[in-house]
Amino acid sequence: MTHILILGAGFAAVTAARELRRLQPQARITLVAPKPEFVYLPSLIWIPTHLRQGGGLIRPLQPFLQRHRLEFHQAQVSGLADGGRTVLTDRGELKNDALLIATGGRFIRKLPGIEHALTLCEGIAAAEAIRDRLTAMRSGRIAFGFGGNPQEPAAMRGGPMFELLFGVETMLRQQQRREAFTLTFFNPATEPGKRLGDKAVGKILAAMARRRIATHLGHKLVSFSAQGVTTEGGQIDADLILFMPGLTGPQWAENSGLPLSPGGFIQADAYCRVPTAERVFIAGDAGSFPGPDWLPKQAHMAELQARAAAQNLHLALQGHAPTAQPRPELMCIIDTLDSGIMVYRSPQRSMVFPANRLFHWSKKAFEKRYLASLNK
Repeated sequence: MTHILILGAGFAAVTAARELRRLQPQARITLVAPKPEFVYLPSLIWIPTHLRQGGGLIRPLQPFLQRHRLEFHQAQVSGLADGGRTVLTDRGELKNDALLIATGGRFIRKLPGIEHALTLCEGIAAAEAIRDRLTAMRSGRIAFGFGGNPQEPAAMRGGPMFELLFGVETMLRQQQRREAFTLTFFNPATEPGKRLGDKAVGKILAAMARRRIATHLGHKLVSFSAQGVTTEGGQIDADLILFMPGLTGPQWAENSGLPLSPGGFIQADAYCRVPTAERVFIAGDAGSFPGPDWLPKQAHMAELQARAAAQNLHLALQGHAPTAQPRPELMCIIDTLDSGIMVYRSPQRSMVFPANRLFHWSKKAFEKRYLASLNK
């Protein structure tokens, strides 16, 4: 029986599993991840502002696994051997006939003093730590920012930081505490979030100005400390630093024998194949994909890549050449806790829709629908 391994348990892994089961009804398909659970990461932005509780964003994967006749191997991946035919884990070796990598990436934590900053997307515990710090503060200075990967400029996650910034500002106003806080947004780029499109950058910066959020832009980051953020353009005094570092590939990629991009990601071609490796495909944040320089590291793009990867893996098992290519597409709602700005970008067009309460509601509705789908 054909044995397919999927590494990961996030958006890309779940999407790939569904698609592969549809295409390979008789295959043995195994998910490999540290825990048999799915965490809805896009809603981490709402934990610090008390709109969500961490436990509400976790779904056990057992119903999903049973529904799609999937096996689960609880383990941490540590590397690959035999050109991908063997997956090395902390709980033994796993053989396969085809491999789909969807483990996600990791944050670059090299800046001196980065232990003084909290990183929202590190998970529920990090989001709860931010919530607790905000709750304990009666006044103070909060610095928000994100960085990138110098070797791979698109490897950043700025959207959630814009959402956290606007969400915290809205929450403080709703609590009638806004006047007691100074909020500053910092970024080494002069036009932060430019991959969202020129129109989006203008609207985001205008929204900051309206909300009296100070900006410190265009200066390379030097270090963090208990006193704040140091850049080549000066010091940002802060009692709380909320920072999203740039992304790189998973740690185990260095022990995979697979080709890596300059930024440390596993290299993929236009068909989500890993070059030089037979029947090894990749989707999501672990990979470096050809495409426009604004190609996002986000759940929507990961799902598009996962579908293409699964379809091409199916073709490879049949001895056929790949045909599916994920379309480059950026689609997101920059939530502000009580409203949202819709941003869409493709090679053909770039659109920004004005802030509207309906976008906030639609973001909540999508979360509810997606989590419910894991039981189907």
